[in-house]
Amino acid sequence: MGEITAPESPVTELAQRVRQFVDERILPHESRLAAENDEARALARELSQQARAAGVFGSFYPMRLGGRIASLADYLHVAEQEGRSEYAPGILGADATLDAHMLDRHASPAVRERFLSPLVRGEAVSSYAMSEPESIGSIPATMTCRAELRDGRWHINGRKWFICRSQVANFATVVARSGEGPVAEAISMIVVPTDAPGFRVVRPLSLLGRWQGQAELAFDDLQAPQDHVLGAPGQGIALMQERLGLGRLLRSAHWLGQAQRCFELMCQRIHSPKGQLARLADKQLARARVYRVHRGIATARALVRDAAGKFDAGIANGIEVNLAKLAASDAVSEAADNAIQIMGAEGLSDWTALAGIYRGARTTHILDGADDALVSTIGRQLLMATRPGERFDPAYPSLRVSKAAE
Repeated sequence: MGEITAPESPVTELAQRVRQFVDERILPHESRLAAENDEARALARELSQQARAAGVFGSFYPMRLGGRIASLADYLHVAEQEGRSEYAPGILGADATLDAHMLDRHASPAVRERFLSPLVRGEAVSSYAMSEPESIGSIPATMTCRAELRDGRWHINGRKWFICRSQVANFATVVARSGEGPVAEAISMIVVPTDAPGFRVVRPLSLLGRWQGQAELAFDDLQAPQDHVLGAPGQGIALMQERLGLGRLLRSAHWLGQAQRCFELMCQRIHSPKGQLARLADKQLARARVYRVHRGIATARALVRDAAGKFDAGIANGIEVNLAKLAASDAVSEAADNAIQIMGAEGLSDWTALAGIYRGARTTHILDGADDALVSTIGRQLLMATRPGERFDPAYPSLRVSKAAE
């Protein structure tokens, strides 16, 4: 009986081309890209140009802006291949996907022309400035950065930190308190150019001893035109929630790509001459590691796809998104840890990608929503949805939460 394969579709074909590009043109240069210096940035720009020429750049940008895939569920197949290297999402334009969608939906014509058009052409880098040194990221009410509208211009003052790509970004979306009323009506998102007077990079910030493009920023009476606000003034909380839902799923898909790569490296070592010499395939603990890693990836993948399908259908999916993010974070962490254990001391070195993936995997439990905060939120929401008198449907848990909150 012949091998059964799924019929090839345009999405499958694109995913295969993305994987080929990542494996052949990015993976061989990871050690150079990790340097975070001018040479590394020049190499990343060169690879981005090659990606555009190969038709694998910006796959999930809005369709009217050159995107190739209309649904998030379909894009997941491509996103996993983009995530095989921690450097690929930046090179392939995937890091800009979230900002491309947010600006496409909510930006004024002036912002679209000045920032969005260069972004989707690969000529600009975006950044998102939310976290602050003196506030609690999961509690917007503690935010101290302020934006005051005077004479048709926003005047922004405050600090942000651990902001991705901020040292190389051409513009940033700044989240700031713009009013004195309830927090749901007092936060705004304002797009600002990074070369404007008052925008200052205070210092780069390392994560687990590794530079990954994060920095602390200061805004000293930074000014931006009134029409640089996204949506309308005071809509920041709603936009943050919209951004988090899509953003966590995009990140989760990329983490699954890294997890799958760790799984492959682990299996390659087990089947290698060195692994055969140690008879790794015959050892129950090695088999158990292979099983646990595969199960974690398969579980997280199913949760991500479930949340993405509901996103595409416009169905409430807050619980599903957070579950998917937590599961994907666990999957990449467990995959990296087990692959290193099988690889031995070599896995701790810079000779393989595992050490970098391992350190990056640990940050996933903090960035884009700390585990503790998400677990607490999910527990609260599930208890709300299962209160006496509620009709809880485990296949659509967020629907009951939404109705119970009304």
